Amino acid sequence: MRQVVRELLDILQLEPLEQNLFRGQTRATGQRSIFGGLVAGQALMAASRTVPADRPVHSLHAYFLRPGDFNLPIIYEVDRIRDGASFTTRRVNAIQHGKAIFSLAASFAVDEEGVEHQSAMPDVPMPADLENDENIRKQVAANIPEPFRSAFLQERPVEFRPVKPRNPFDITPQSPERMSWFRIPEPLDVDQATQRVLLTFCSDFSLMGTAMLPHGMHFFQPQLQAASIDHAMWFHKPIRADQWLLYCTDSPRAAGARGINRGLIYAEDGSLVASVAQEGLMRLRPGEMQA
Repeated sequence: MRQVVRELLDILQLEPLEQNLFRGQTRATGQRSIFGGLVAGQALMAASRTVPADRPVHSLHAYFLRPGDFNLPIIYEVDRIRDGASFTTRRVNAIQHGKAIFSLAASFAVDEEGVEHQSAMPDVPMPADLENDENIRKQVAANIPEPFRSAFLQERPVEFRPVKPRNPFDITPQSPERMSWFRIPEPLDVDQATQRVLLTFCSDFSLMGTAMLPHGMHFFQPQLQAASIDHAMWFHKPIRADQWLLYCTDSPRAAGARGINRGLIYAEDGSLVASVAQEGLMRLRPGEMQA
């Protein structure tokens, strides 16, 4: 198994400290704070540890409250709000320096039969016909300031293949829509709870930037203050994060220095396996000109 994938699996496995109390390790990724998908994944793992395996998570709603410090571990405190006949509810606070940096509520449910419908998966090229995002990043690496270049080029535990590759530094206004195939690039022998934790981790990649596309904005603009504000997911059926998944994102609205981003995640067979929504801060400080 690739080292970068092994490290991800290890960091998502939490250390139990006491009943309802867990500790998660962090790592530096070249960002100013901890990657939001890591905190969300660890918080969901903490909640899942307190729920029977036959009740998978079906939804989560979370808020990013403060920047995380990657020099310290994170303490996850689980509140067992309700254990019902069909649904189980958990609340998790992620704590550093004695303060909450992240708050998550998650609902778990027994599998039931019922009526079904879904949005059709777009007709797009399959992953084998598309270029790896790693190659695309290498082509534009010269645009990255030296202090951030190694982080920009580092190997990732998630492989992406964009349907329409774009230069991340292109400030030409574009439609707020994009699609990418992604997967954990190693076969994983893990339970469904861990698969959904991994999907939560992956879902934070490439989402918030969708709202920036019509405005010629990108994350390396010096005057741009960007951060995830909240994150919500709905899991529709069992998933495999180590098999190709298509992430279709769009942004219906940006206003008040915030942008709404939505995502649909499809398996290769066309089944809709998860839905995502996130609001992100995209504040341009004085002196930054929009394209």
